Amino acid sequence: MTELTVADDLVVSLDYTARRGDGQVIATTTTEDREAVEFLQGRGQIFPPVEQALYGMAVGDEKDVVVTPAEAYGERDPEAVVLIPHDRFPADMALQLGMRLSVEDSSGQPFEAYVTDIRPDGAVLDFNHPLAGETLYFELTVSALRPATSQELAHGHPHSGETD
Repeated sequence: MTELTVADDLVVSLDYTARRGDGQVIATTTTEDREAVEFLQGRGQIFPPVEQALYGMAVGDEKDVVVTPAEAYGERDPEAVVLIPHDRFPADMALQLGMRLSVEDSSGQPFEAYVTDIRPDGAVLDFNHPLAGETLYFELTVSALRPATSQELAHGHPHSGETD
């Protein structure tokens, strides 16, 4: 039997560590409380450079991949940082630096924002993703591979412990 290697429509279990350019770990599956990430290869469920790098890898193979801002969360948009007057917030809201808020625009579209400054005239909200503008460095290890079930293929994502 030939060894299974990463190809489209296989369920890939991937252990990884992601770092910022300064070396700070921003996510990892290598701690005891985290499990490998499972996804269907070739379905665009992970960053494209990571998905491309996995093709042909076998269980236990390791690879380092760099993901640019354009391939991840985009560049920072200075116009996505806005001052919102205090009277636009609920009176009982205790704003704090770093606080994540869910806000809606005039059409009801939800957006995530982070409080980056609190001034006498309002709070500065940053609507950029916290990792916008960051180049991300991934250390990857394929921890398991298996063919997807027909139901997983139909649904477009893996189901834990399922067989056809």
